[in-house]
Amino acid sequence: MGIVLARIDQRLIHGIVVTQWAGHTRAKRLMVVDDVVSQDEVQKTAMRMSKPAGTGMSIIDTDTAITNFNAGKYDDHNVLLVVREPETLLKLAAGGVQIPKVNVGIIFDGEGKTTVKKMVSVNQKEVADLKALKEKGIPVTFHFVPGDAEEPLETYIK
Repeated sequence: MGIVLARIDQRLIHGIVVTQWAGHTRAKRLMVVDDVVSQDEVQKTAMRMSKPAGTGMSIIDTDTAITNFNAGKYDDHNVLLVVREPETLLKLAAGGVQIPKVNVGIIFDGEGKTTVKKMVSVNQKEVADLKALKEKGIPVTFHFVPGDAEEPLETYIK
């Protein structure tokens, strides 16, 4: 099956992902793709402690993810992919990784960012990256938790 959903969530693996999204997507593997976190043993250990029983977890860098997906390593898994930035998803897609849908969950506020929705603030690059994902034919939606209404990118980003 491969990736069932890609979620942009700057908290990466946390309560909502573990208790709601993992079950909703029937994920058998939670996968964090992040070039910085994949090198941080403390963060990796903390995230691994929160994974549901019976669920695999990978915390890897972008290049490893591209190599593994292209080699078919996760073809028999339902993978919930979690990244911090839309740019990571663009790199994965450019590397041949099939992404069926992008869920924008949490992008923190910061300098040079505009809040477009509760829990989502974006800068110009993030806006351009989200639009680029959509232009590649990948649906991009805002969806904080599974019980909320799913809203298309254009609802908040024109």
